[in-house]
Amino acid sequence: MKKDYFQSSPVVSVILPTYNRVQYFQKALASILNQSYENLQVIVVNDGGQDVSDIVESFYDSRILFINRKENFGKAFSLNQALKNAEGKYVAYLDDDDIFYPYHIETLVDALENRTDCKVAYSDLYKVYCKIQQNGYRQVLSKIIEVSRDFDRFFMLHFNHVLHVSLMHRRDLIEKTGPYNENLNVLIDWDMTRRLAFFTDFYHVYKITGEYYHPMGESDRISVQQRKNVQNYAHNVLTIRNTRPSKPWPKIKDLSIIFLADSLDKQAGKTINSVWQHTFYPYKLYLAMSQIEYNSFNTNMSNLVSVPVNPALSQTERFDFVFNQSEGQYIAILPSGYPVKDRWIENSLYALMNNDKFGIAYVLEDSSENMPAVVIKREDLLQARNRFSHLSLYDSLNISGITFKKPDYHELPLQFDNMLQQAFNAQNEGHWMQAVQIFKYAAEKYNNELWMKTLTANALYKAGNKGLAANICEEINQQRPTVSTLLLQAKVRREEEKYDEAIDLLTMAERTIQGTEYLWT
Repeated sequence: MKKDYFQSSPVVSVILPTYNRVQYFQKALASILNQSYENLQVIVVNDGGQDVSDIVESFYDSRILFINRKENFGKAFSLNQALKNAEGKYVAYLDDDDIFYPYHIETLVDALENRTDCKVAYSDLYKVYCKIQQNGYRQVLSKIIEVSRDFDRFFMLHFNHVLHVSLMHRRDLIEKTGPYNENLNVLIDWDMTRRLAFFTDFYHVYKITGEYYHPMGESDRISVQQRKNVQNYAHNVLTIRNTRPSKPWPKIKDLSIIFLADSLDKQAGKTINSVWQHTFYPYKLYLAMSQIEYNSFNTNMSNLVSVPVNPALSQTERFDFVFNQSEGQYIAILPSGYPVKDRWIENSLYALMNNDKFGIAYVLEDSSENMPAVVIKREDLLQARNRFSHLSLYDSLNISGITFKKPDYHELPLQFDNMLQQAFNAQNEGHWMQAVQIFKYAAEKYNNELWMKTLTANALYKAGNKGLAANICEEINQQRPTVSTLLLQAKVRREEEKYDEAIDLLTMAERTIQGTEYLWT
């Protein structure tokens, strides 16, 4: 690439926080400075760990901004400190024990500048299994693509599927998402990627552009150690799922849950707590209460909106009063005593989000005639109440022609993940061809083509269809070779006595494991 290209291209700020990983830090920093894309600002933040000044200075590179903090405040604090000093149009991240391949930054800049209007792009990475030797250095054992998944906003709200090391985003998005949450000590990256999804789609680049390391046996990663405290981990998950960045959200419609409780009794308290624990779609929970209850009410639940109402009002009148103060494009009607559990709202909500017909309300799974619970589009509910405000809530919906239905199976969310689990279960039971059919169908319906092809090839080989497995691997290797697909194709070619081809494939796989060849370039 020519020098004038770099000079005319946007600056990328690459953030590298480090803490007591001196034996890996130098290689990580070198992988940034050796990028083919040179227009970089490299922000190194030492989070109060072992001094790495000598390593930073040994590179003699003016692009490095070194923040050598003596106090340990955690990764989120370090990332925020770096972002305050970031000057690039784009921001990328690297952990101090991982590496970029030489074309990582160039690949993602090209994607964001030339191939999409998304403001976030991400690539694929090798997960590197390694053995930690006595001197602290790593012996690479294998490299796999654990996940190569297309962007799925609904799944991102549920859990992360984009590794931070693989990601690049517009710096100005931080003005909308807000900074990293310094109260979190695990899943810090997911908290940010989830918030980014409120404002933009993510563009998936089908290239392997780096590596992240996974020691065999006990891992020394702070994030891994923090997960051992189950209660703390669960609290972090719930905090992230209940985080709502400031509006407007161009990519997500809001949900208002209106809780029809007659009083703040023990049962109401259980329902409120269950909503907080079991809801991952962004929401606010609206609760009507008397002035006395309002004055005495105390909760740290950030998404709860308490609305003081006249206790003499009927339940329908109280609902209308709260509804007029809500702001969600989707409205869920939650009766007192409804059994809230995982996906209690998301299944019906997802069906509603993907149904563009007028006058549809989706009934929640455990709804009954005595305890009707539904989710409906705001405009449909508003029209029913404006026309028939003199009627009860459900009578107004019925007479205005609202159709009530439960979601069909094909309307449920996370279908791709359900299919994957079915395929893995089939494999565990030895039903390899059943797994093949599921992988093929998943690819046709939900994309993720390279990932599904790799899983299909492995299942075909186990089923005895070795020639077809090798042919699929050859298709993949022509587009984006990986260690596993090279090895599988080589195994079949050796069995077919095509030794020269097998040797070439094994050599490529060996070079990749040793780090002497970047196959995707």
